Amino acid sequence: MQSPLRPFRLAAVLLCLGSVLGAGASEVDEQLMAKRRVFAEIGAGLRAVRRGTNGNYYVLASPAVGVAIFDPQLKRISRIGAAPEVPSGEKPPRAPIGFGEDCDVDAKGNIYVADRGYNVVAEFAPDGKLLRTFPVNAPTSLAVLSNDEIALTSLQQRTLVAVYGANGKLIREFGEPESLSTRPELDRYLNLGRVAADAEGQVYFGFTYLPEPTVRQFDRGGYTAQTFEFTGVDAFAEAQALRKEIEREETRKEPPFLRPILTAFGVDPVNGDVWMGLHNTLVHFDKEGIRRSEYQIYTPNGTRLEASVILVEEERLLIGTDPLGVYEFPRPDRRH
Repeated sequence: MQSPLRPFRLAAVLLCLGSVLGAGASEVDEQLMAKRRVFAEIGAGLRAVRRGTNGNYYVLASPAVGVAIFDPQLKRISRIGAAPEVPSGEKPPRAPIGFGEDCDVDAKGNIYVADRGYNVVAEFAPDGKLLRTFPVNAPTSLAVLSNDEIALTSLQQRTLVAVYGANGKLIREFGEPESLSTRPELDRYLNLGRVAADAEGQVYFGFTYLPEPTVRQFDRGGYTAQTFEFTGVDAFAEAQALRKEIEREETRKEPPFLRPILTAFGVDPVNGDVWMGLHNTLVHFDKEGIRRSEYQIYTPNGTRLEASVILVEEERLLIGTDPLGVYEFPRPDRRH
């Protein structure tokens, strides 16, 4: 019986291998050390780091913190969504955020949270007042678009991305899932991922479990515009191991559980470059989808940092993980 898994693209591997062995621009296995830790109070439960047009930073940590807001100098100015403290022995009231998986902020400073605890998307005013919620079953990631639209991913949706309007109603879906398994539950699991957007309204979907780490870019109409895929020789062993594990999962009855491949990604708001986090490895692609460099990332004291959030800024990268927190890295592509 032929395996339902798509074949590994050997030609792409050889092409990437040639660029590594040749005199190309790739810098393989270079160490990248963080300069310092930022948002020092944030560690356990870290889920997302975003920056608003006002220069403020919005850091989501679940369930204890909620969304902490920091000014451009990285000083905390407020916090929203966490349950208020009550005297010992008293039952706390319902927290505004049950369990936030992701957050984003619009041009007005309103904050949106994908709340898997309450199965809603919640919108908060800049002062923390809850403005509205709308139901989404098991939301996992979101990105604010123009015209008050919100791109979402969830554990249950049929396509990669669903877009909701200002009224909280589904207005379009796009992104064809990859066919990796004959077992529907496993196939849905393998197509889980996270979403981001750029200033032009393009939407990016990063597959968490695809054997070859992949971020797909869609234009405003939902058509695929670019694919960023790491098929280099360094990815081959892990991709092959995951494919074998997927084959074993085909005959199991238990819910699937696999090790993530793509643990985070970020999009450069200026030039559209994509930065992938593959555990301790950081891979840089230009906007044309060409891999430019590869780094192993560490905290200032030399601890391996396995990226779960990446925020790309003009002169630095903010990369973090639960429970180590968020660290500032120099932009290695700005050194020359």
